[in-house]
Amino acid sequence: MIPIDSFPTKKLKGIEYKAGRVFPFGASIVHDAVNFSIYSTEATGCTLLLYHKGAEKPFVKIPFPDEFRIGDVFTMMVFGLDIDDLEYAYLMDGPYDEKKGQCFDKENPLLDPYAKAVSGRAVWGGEMHKYLDESDYTGLENILEEEPEAEYGKRRQKRKKTGRNIGFRGRVIMEDFDWEGDRLLNIPKKDLVIYEMHVRGFTRHESSGVKYKGTYAGICEKIPYLKELGVNCVELLPIFEFDELQNDFSVRGQQLYNYWGYSTVNFFSPKAGYAASGSLGLEVDELKYTIKTLHKNGIEVILDVVFNHTAEGDEKGPVISYKGIDNRTYYLLTPDGHYYNFSGCGNTMNCNNAVVRSFIKDCLRYWVASYHIDGFRFDLASILTRNQEGAPMISPPILESLAHDAVLGRAKLIAEAWDAGGLYQVGSFPSWNRFSEWNGKYRDCVRKFIKGEAECAPELYNRIAGSEDMYPGKTPAVSINYITCHDGFTLRDLVSYNEKHNEQNGEGNLDGANDNNSWNSGAEGDTDDEEILNRRRRQMENLLTILFLSRGVPMLLSGDEMGNTQSGNNNAYCQDNETTWLDWTGLEKYDDFHNFVKNIISFRKAHPVLRSEDFFRGHNGTGYPELSFHSETPWQLDMNAPTHAFAFMYAEDHKKFRVKEDSYIYVMVNAHWEPHTFTMPIIPEGFTWHLVTESAGRSYPAGKEKDMGLPAEWTLGCRMTVVMIAKKRG
Repeated sequence: MIPIDSFPTKKLKGIEYKAGRVFPFGASIVHDAVNFSIYSTEATGCTLLLYHKGAEKPFVKIPFPDEFRIGDVFTMMVFGLDIDDLEYAYLMDGPYDEKKGQCFDKENPLLDPYAKAVSGRAVWGGEMHKYLDESDYTGLENILEEEPEAEYGKRRQKRKKTGRNIGFRGRVIMEDFDWEGDRLLNIPKKDLVIYEMHVRGFTRHESSGVKYKGTYAGICEKIPYLKELGVNCVELLPIFEFDELQNDFSVRGQQLYNYWGYSTVNFFSPKAGYAASGSLGLEVDELKYTIKTLHKNGIEVILDVVFNHTAEGDEKGPVISYKGIDNRTYYLLTPDGHYYNFSGCGNTMNCNNAVVRSFIKDCLRYWVASYHIDGFRFDLASILTRNQEGAPMISPPILESLAHDAVLGRAKLIAEAWDAGGLYQVGSFPSWNRFSEWNGKYRDCVRKFIKGEAECAPELYNRIAGSEDMYPGKTPAVSINYITCHDGFTLRDLVSYNEKHNEQNGEGNLDGANDNNSWNSGAEGDTDDEEILNRRRRQMENLLTILFLSRGVPMLLSGDEMGNTQSGNNNAYCQDNETTWLDWTGLEKYDDFHNFVKNIISFRKAHPVLRSEDFFRGHNGTGYPELSFHSETPWQLDMNAPTHAFAFMYAEDHKKFRVKEDSYIYVMVNAHWEPHTFTMPIIPEGFTWHLVTESAGRSYPAGKEKDMGLPAEWTLGCRMTVVMIAKKRG
């Protein structure tokens, strides 16, 4: 039986329609009609534009009658539409006053903020000018390598778009995907091994060997590899629809793109250009299938989300959606109507506005409910703590709302607890015990120590122990530990370059961080010197040994396990080429190192004491402290003194951690350029030492460690780590 409110009451050019339903926002199917619902607090009028797929002009324009507006919501139900041949947009009428931050333009088609799929970029970079004329989008050719900064600034302004929508339109989707009983995996945070991945870069290189390179489907083809590596969670760089041609220009003949995607066009729709089936409009199903397949293989999916700014930029940027619908609602504006720029990208979202809070929460709920996403990492999350004037708040409403939301109750929430405006909240991010944090202090401390800065040792003990000094009263799983991520050097480059080399980005090597805490190990960049290459290999193992044997949640940058390089580029946001595509031949060249990574991950997963839910360091059932730190001589260490060499030991109580037997994990670290000899600690009778890994090319899978007997001491060469485990004989 069809409800009485589902019959049309009006007709225009053969299209029948009536007043719609307020919820849900966006375009949704209701019986044989499509319900359109959009809100604007300041618009005086709204018109719905309906297009045939790919058409330049709408086949009908339907103004919303006054009686179709409820509060600040325009809503309409339209009948008889073929959603497979439908695109839609809106025109918003209202005041235009730059000083007040109002920029309504009733001639500019606007993208629905709640659109569940978006047309305009169905194929990656392949439809550059489909909806454009030359005045809308000007490419910039042949920037000189030695171009002065001032001249570069002038050229950059030429790349600005004209302030009109460049062709993004909404599409209507069917919510009919068969999940076959799939659900969120709910892997405990303490047990995660996160693998940060760029969807396109992961399989785009010819050497990946997959059929659908650079796509969601390509990830599916690599699931056996991920399982063998041992990761159980992939964290995807932004996959919400963005414009890869936003900064379209060339440097020395090399086309550059908005490759990373940290410039969202629409928050509810997946990036169509990442789908092998994007040209067919099937990106929604392809992504859902990928997530379902990952889940079937025990791998969670976390999305990197960017609620700190949008692709619309500042006053000179395009008006794609939010600016033209409700500029003063969506963005933080100065008293004279300009954009606050705490994001470094031209605008800042007004996250603690009541309407925007609901928008963000609706978005995250949608991805959890409709895509079965396991969690979210919030880019520049400190912006979510700022009020309407840009000042940080003690209890930001948006964060409290997300922390206590029913739909997000089991989703993992991770904050990048800083922003481009100088607000740094690592260790103090308002969390209500729901948010973990990217621990930038962990990254910096480990890098500095392994490079040779002995004064970092006292801090490093706290980082290895889970950073209780930063997170008192919480758990080690609050700390997301990492050495490298997409933003900065790869692991191989971290030990191969003293300075960044971003010349090919076309910004005069002025972009990217300067404080990398890197060391080139004796030569800048590529070298044939075997001594330097061996040193670099040891340094990479030293860094990851500490990472995977620290309490907290480890995160590995994809490709680091196979010696991936970006040739010293530490800000490859615009490089859609072999600079950023993973070269899978590295699995052969770095075969020993790849095995080391697999082995150290398997060792971590085999020993729950490394993944403890508490910071406990006192004596447990083994009779030893659960975690203790040592000098070259056991039980003797000045915890406040600088040193290049130290050791730490975990005593794993079989009763507490529900394992077969007690064991003792001893990690010796020598960051010095000279050898150091360590005395081995006394262990209970009947135990012998087994070698887990030595950063000189030897490592063993968990459970198959090499029995070394009872050595009284162990000498570490310069810049080495050794991991031993004491187990019962036989």
